[in-house]
Amino acid sequence: MARPNPRRMTPPAKPVASPRRTNGRSGNPARAAATPVAHQGPVTWRDWVAGARLRTLPLAMSPVALGTGAGVVAADFLDEPFHPWRFVLALVVALALQIGVNYANDYSDGIRGTDAHRVGPARLTGSGLVPPKRVLAVALTFFAIAAVAGLALVVITQQWWLLAVGALAIVAAWFYTGGKRPYGYYGLGELFVFVFFGIVATAGSAYVQALTVNLEAWTGGAGVGLLACAVLMANNLRDIDQDRAAGKRTLSVLVGALWSRILFAVFMLLPFAVVVFWAFLYPPAWLVLFALLAAVPACIIVGWSRTPRELITALQLASLTSLAYGVGLGLVFAF
Repeated sequence: MARPNPRRMTPPAKPVASPRRTNGRSGNPARAAATPVAHQGPVTWRDWVAGARLRTLPLAMSPVALGTGAGVVAADFLDEPFHPWRFVLALVVALALQIGVNYANDYSDGIRGTDAHRVGPARLTGSGLVPPKRVLAVALTFFAIAAVAGLALVVITQQWWLLAVGALAIVAAWFYTGGKRPYGYYGLGELFVFVFFGIVATAGSAYVQALTVNLEAWTGGAGVGLLACAVLMANNLRDIDQDRAAGKRTLSVLVGALWSRILFAVFMLLPFAVVVFWAFLYPPAWLVLFALLAAVPACIIVGWSRTPRELITALQLASLTSLAYGVGLGLVFAF
């Protein structure tokens, strides 16, 4: 019987240590970001589209549509014409800011290691799919697009003070998760979303049409702002445990899951009081209440949700509600 040759024997494989889980409150955030979740295959255009988070774009379109409709009302009162190119430019500003802030969040959360804890779709930076600097460059590109479109609006309207408003909006978009002390990590995300994606975006869209802001724009802006808060709340409720582990103190983390569900319902339903108010002056506004067909199921899902998938569905329904609300009420005002 032949004896085995020890020189030809393959040495036993060394055991591979399983990766140690870290949280955002301990360790080096840069190191946590440097060991992302593995991703298979090269980056594709679909990954970049996913990084833009298209489901959030209705939050940008809604205030522009509503504000433009309110601006048409004010312009008619002043015997001024409708300015379609101002509407287009305002829409470009809003969409570019929304996409820019989405990529900026991807970058900032990724380099902090926060996205290592997320349960939602993988992010470009946090998954290691794209180098962080490339994601940052894309974010800044969209901020630049917003700035150029905003500058065009300023030149057309000759309202140079709007430059300060645009600059403030870009700064707010960046520091949501960027910088040393991002306000999104201190429970202030909903407040800034309400202000900039609700009041400022709606009032600004009305102002560039008529160079004045009427009550329709102020109240409608509050409505779409609350709906934007609902979308953010659903997103943060989905990630509440992961954000808590990462040291990200969103409003959901601060108030807890129960109050997050209650606040979501308030954010979703309170805007329809604005619709009822204006329906007595604009009877077609009653039709906007059909948006409740998406809003009410979203509230039910969030109230009894048990899985992240359910909360993603609620987030999508909330975005759809915002779009129907803003476009519907804007059309009511305009016509």
